[in-house]
Amino acid sequence: MSSSLHDRVFQSLGRDIVDGTIAPGSVMLAEELEVRFSVSRSVVREAIRVLESLGMTESVKRVGTRVQPKSNWNSLDPQLIRWRLASGDQGAQLRALTELRASVEPAAAALAAQFAPADRTESLLVVVEKMRKAAHDGNQEVFAQLDIEFHRQILRCSGNDMFAHLDSAIAEVIQGRTEHGMMPKHPSEETLMRHERVARAIVGGAASSARDAMTAIMERTTQELSPVWANSPRDFL
Repeated sequence: MSSSLHDRVFQSLGRDIVDGTIAPGSVMLAEELEVRFSVSRSVVREAIRVLESLGMTESVKRVGTRVQPKSNWNSLDPQLIRWRLASGDQGAQLRALTELRASVEPAAAALAAQFAPADRTESLLVVVEKMRKAAHDGNQEVFAQLDIEFHRQILRCSGNDMFAHLDSAIAEVIQGRTEHGMMPKHPSEETLMRHERVARAIVGGAASSARDAMTAIMERTTQELSPVWANSPRDFL
């Protein structure tokens, strides 16, 4: 019960901070939060502790819990990404992550082709075939999970631990596109072919081709999503 109460408080406060209902600089008092959510002090403390771990709040002695500006947030945390994708900040979040992906994933594909052992890369072709079946069946949820697995494997096959640790953030944006109706029910044959080209280039050790094929995927993704962020101002932190 305490875990579910903590999560309810944490989720509610997190969403309020992300959408600006609780503005940066605001001070939250534990006793007021206890009353608002009808929970114990320990539940409030645990919720605040997790928000602090995301850089969203800080505890100030004899003052309370102060909400931090966006520049302090752990912007790659999956939970924070999930909140932003469900808020009025959706466009800016999609743009930031898409630009990050467009910079990192072609490089990761090239590194995977150049350095990853065959037993790590050949499973990419199996994932692509499963993606094709899910696409033809119109199973968006399964397709999204396979798409996440495809991109996760490439990041990890790069042999670059920094790239590999981006997998959860990229998983959130792929899942978020599905949940918020930004993915077609039946992905096009060209989309499937692009993924297959990446996989075959990596398996074949063709670094330049792998980079180009992944760049094509990201260019198409940018084209599809750019209307969502067309009116979203950039964050200059």
